[in-house]
Amino acid sequence: MRLGNATSSGSRGVSRSWKQRVLGLTAAALVLPVSAGIAGGVATASPIHGAPVLSAPSGGFEELIVPSGMGPIKVQVQWAARGGNAALYLLDGLRARNDRNAWSFETNALQQFAGDNVTLVMPVGGQSSFYSDWYAPSNFNGQKTTYKWETFLTKELPAFLANYGVSPTNNAIAGLSMGGSAALTLAAYHRDQFKAAAAYSGYLNISAPGMREAIRIAMLDAGRFNVDSMWGPPWSPNWLRNDPFVFAPKLKGLPLYISAASGLPGPYDRPTSALGVYNTANGMALEALALVNTRAFQIRLATLGVPARFEFPAAGTHSWKYWEAELFKSRDMFLDVLNAR
Repeated sequence: MRLGNATSSGSRGVSRSWKQRVLGLTAAALVLPVSAGIAGGVATASPIHGAPVLSAPSGGFEELIVPSGMGPIKVQVQWAARGGNAALYLLDGLRARNDRNAWSFETNALQQFAGDNVTLVMPVGGQSSFYSDWYAPSNFNGQKTTYKWETFLTKELPAFLANYGVSPTNNAIAGLSMGGSAALTLAAYHRDQFKAAAAYSGYLNISAPGMREAIRIAMLDAGRFNVDSMWGPPWSPNWLRNDPFVFAPKLKGLPLYISAASGLPGPYDRPTSALGVYNTANGMALEALALVNTRAFQIRLATLGVPARFEFPAAGTHSWKYWEAELFKSRDMFLDVLNAR
């Protein structure tokens, strides 16, 4: 399964046994394998650039190797068409690969922004990381280093890109599923860096009943990562720090685009095999869970008086072509906020 990288409130009268069955189905959906061939490949080498060029190259695609406390990190970039200083960070899902960011090949994101004066920044790696700073390496899978993705994305990477004329403060951020939750987290706590944020099919109510357990199971399935190494045990305050439902007041004044589809099969769901049917069913369950989270988050923002644009397509599963369409619908917001047309 991909908690965000697929093919890639009920009444008080509900019985206890029904609730248990729903929780069981949710956890099962989060751990089902989504497709063949989703394991990350080995990162290919790219040269580390030497002397800064002082201004961003005009257009073109490049793979950078960026130094970090986690070791060298590959970052795919499509430079702003006319050398502008704006950047849009695109975050991957739970099963982020080690060779490419899926936005670069599962969608037409590069083509969508090819003529725009904004640099697309697509970090590679971070499977099951939630793009967070972890407490320790995962002790279940022999991880050698401690994930420090928040530090990388908000300090090390913007400082590196500044050598190429990309502003550390004229940025926006978007992501799907795991990356959608993370995009809102990073934008909320780093308002000096990010001027807008989007979450597509994100899990935005992490403290809801069953969600912490589901995330634990999903991360075990996606690389045998121990969630306690990330945010600590379920009672740790770091869970609340990373829950969009909890930190929602910090988003006030930030342009937001939030979406989740119904989970019903749509135009991009055309399974032609038993595996395809299985994957579609899994994508339906994952998107339905994202929809419940997103509807709760919508009510939360409305209660706080925090404006946001919400989109709820009538059809669509947890898969890339639907996120491609949502990226396009949020494109104008990014270009306007970043002055990147």
